[in-house]
Amino acid sequence: MNIKKLEVVSFRNIKNAIIEPCESVNIIYGKNAQGKTNMLEGIWLFTGCRSFRGSKDSELINFNSSKAVLNLDFSAYGREQNLHLEIEGSRKFHLNSIKQPSASKIMGEFLAVVFSPVHLSLVKDGPFERRRFLDIAISQLKPKYAVTLSQYNKALSQRNILLKDLAYHSELYDTLDIWEERLAFYAGEIIRQRVGYINSLSNHVKEIYQGISSGKEEIEISYYQQCPAVGKDRQELYENIKALLYASRKGDIITGFTSVGPHRDDLSIKIDGLSARSYGSQGQQRSAALSLKLGEAAMIKNFTGQQPVALLDDVMSELDEERQNYILNHIKNWQVFITCCDPNSVANLKYGKAFEMKEGKII
Repeated sequence: MNIKKLEVVSFRNIKNAIIEPCESVNIIYGKNAQGKTNMLEGIWLFTGCRSFRGSKDSELINFNSSKAVLNLDFSAYGREQNLHLEIEGSRKFHLNSIKQPSASKIMGEFLAVVFSPVHLSLVKDGPFERRRFLDIAISQLKPKYAVTLSQYNKALSQRNILLKDLAYHSELYDTLDIWEERLAFYAGEIIRQRVGYINSLSNHVKEIYQGISSGKEEIEISYYQQCPAVGKDRQELYENIKALLYASRKGDIITGFTSVGPHRDDLSIKIDGLSARSYGSQGQQRSAALSLKLGEAAMIKNFTGQQPVALLDDVMSELDEERQNYILNHIKNWQVFITCCDPNSVANLKYGKAFEMKEGKII
């Protein structure tokens, strides 16, 4: 999957910019607030997802315009394709000149992964961000997983409500069985899918991190369960989770929330045997987060047969020269876009293209 041409009009601070990238590494460099991240954000919108910066659609339009227009020529699935996006109140897509009913209908047509400073939360913040990373990554590959997750969250909410009500309505106690059976069923599938995904992701992450660190450090990722629920098959896992829920009832009634299940689990990330969150340097934490995102890209390729475009925003910060060199010159056979402020980074680029951005224009 490769971008052939991108045109951006009235998007954020970009009035009109055209870029024709190469099929390998493309660097967009310039001072702060010139529009570098906006270019990556524009590319990302063609995945059908919302802004990775959490922005509303109305915030994406240039102050002096009523709408933003973006056009993408790309190759995917063995043919040349085109995606056209207009943002005017809402997002409107055309795929190969055919109007699409919604953004969700184009998901899977253009594939990308994005790394930005906000993704450092994967390593630096609490378990919620890591669970979210897993759930989104798996859902992209297996849409049914998102349905299972939604059903689990509904059952979890109902059990939590019931736990609070039991203080005033003890006659409802027997209904806990109903919600725990549902929770155990959905929880088992979530855990099974997460463990399977991490087991496959692990090899990619290890290989990428070894390259970034020049083999000087080793990363290890694994699934961490606060209350381990294991099983050789679905039924055994279901029974074990149900038993854990039953055993936790007394404490859960006191606290008013469910203490057992995948909503309490975590993705463990260790560098040389130590917690990356607690003991990793800034460079190590950034390298770990980047390895997870590039590993996600490798998983997408394995599943779809298409190599997603990599969008790496401000990835060079806090990385030493060796790590920068790997990113610039050793990510091969796929298209990568990198933003940076330091023009000296461009001098280290052996293959690829560099674009300077100033005041929302490619110069």
